[in-house]
Amino acid sequence: MNLLLDTHTFLWAISDPNRIPVRQRDQIKQLANIVYVSAVSVTEIMIKVSIGKMDFPFDANEQIVEAGFLPLDFSGRDATRLRELPFHHRDPFDRMLISQALERNLFIVTQDQAFKHYNCRLI
Repeated sequence: MNLLLDTHTFLWAISDPNRIPVRQRDQIKQLANIVYVSAVSVTEIMIKVSIGKMDFPFDANEQIVEAGFLPLDFSGRDATRLRELPFHHRDPFDRMLISQALERNLFIVTQDQAFKHYNCRLI
């Protein structure tokens, strides 16, 4: 399976993995699964750091690799899917992750209940 971590899932994975439900943690650890962290999540983290909403004194891209995940760029094709998404959820970062997962046929690992309103595959 190809998995895309929601931003909070990525942050928990590198700082406090026990916050991730066991079922999701097991899927992330499965060697057969490929786990991605989107440039969208890096963007969200960096914006929150820049406005003082969070502290992240690390290089996010290095953290992705050190955790054994793969970085995933956000493309114009990923963005085009945004046009089709209903506005169940207005968070632009979440909408971009959903769009990317749909475009690339990925499962999203999230605790955000708003994702259930979309036609995406969740773990």
